[in-house]
Amino acid sequence: MSLTVEQIQTSLKEVVDPNTGKDLVSSRAARNVKLDGSDVSLDVELGYPAKSQIDPIRRAVIANLKALPGIGNISVNVYQKIVSHSVQRGVKLLPSVKNIVAIASGKGGVGKSTTAVNLALALAAEGARVGILDADIYGPSQPQMLGITGQPESPDGKTISPMEAYGIQAMSIGFLIDVETPMVWRGPMATQALDQLLTETRWDDIDYLIVDMPPGTGDIQLTLSQKVPVTGAVIVTTPQDIALLDARKGLKMFEKVGIPILGIVENMAIHVCSKCGHEEHIFGTGGGGRMAKDYDIELLGALPLDIHIREQVDSGKPTVVADPDGRVAQIYCDIARKIAIRIAEKAKDMTSKFPSIVVQNT
Repeated sequence: MSLTVEQIQTSLKEVVDPNTGKDLVSSRAARNVKLDGSDVSLDVELGYPAKSQIDPIRRAVIANLKALPGIGNISVNVYQKIVSHSVQRGVKLLPSVKNIVAIASGKGGVGKSTTAVNLALALAAEGARVGILDADIYGPSQPQMLGITGQPESPDGKTISPMEAYGIQAMSIGFLIDVETPMVWRGPMATQALDQLLTETRWDDIDYLIVDMPPGTGDIQLTLSQKVPVTGAVIVTTPQDIALLDARKGLKMFEKVGIPILGIVENMAIHVCSKCGHEEHIFGTGGGGRMAKDYDIELLGALPLDIHIREQVDSGKPTVVADPDGRVAQIYCDIARKIAIRIAEKAKDMTSKFPSIVVQNT
């Protein structure tokens, strides 16, 4: 009895992507299944950065197919393909940027910028092309966190090239001003500066642009959420009730302007004493989980209050690059993968597929 394509499809239905929880057939990840006598070849397309996941998924597919009677050689090509996804209605995508992710908090001091830079580095480590935009005009912190000095260049006098560190592209008002110069600007000037940083930077084929938002729900946040094509937002909070009050306001703002919330990151969830190992919930416990449950969104992960996280970003070498195999870096990588998967599950943006129609007098 010869092998059939139906048998192969049935076998592939039993292979579940551990990251999405879906089998390769229902998720349409398995493609180009070909049967040549008893030899099988197929592609597996993953819609998220998956450098560390490609080999395990390939091995799982081969192991399942080998159980089929009479099967010959097996060729499985697993690859990632990141595309543009839908944004707010009426807002056009940026050239050279596929997806924009806003990392926001209602309150300052909850570790949002540290979370943003580590998530950007985690996505890059998994094989994505990543940029980070420091949208905090009044208190830019990404230049120090990434250890970048100097000023960006302008090849044509109109646009500026992003700075680079650890394989990601970066732009911040902090690259253009003296480190001790305060930005004494009213809201309209700040929002105009942000718009220029976003649209006049020569981003180079970015899969994910991480936007490190300023705290609160003021002019800059409104401008970004109404005029910038944001794929989704991530809310960073601590478990503390006061922080959660403001985080809820930030979440509501994104809901009002039609930007989906990709999930919540709970920062400083637990402190582990570096001397004795005693664990203590300094800022309370379970706040992020309760907020996620209240709004029916995902708690993407919880990060500890760890002195090494602070020391690493202050030194210009964030945790994901300073200690890539450490427990905290793995939490950042897990959160980043969940964000990318949530984006991959969204509707694709098809505007680039449509031709431009020009009406001329003839």
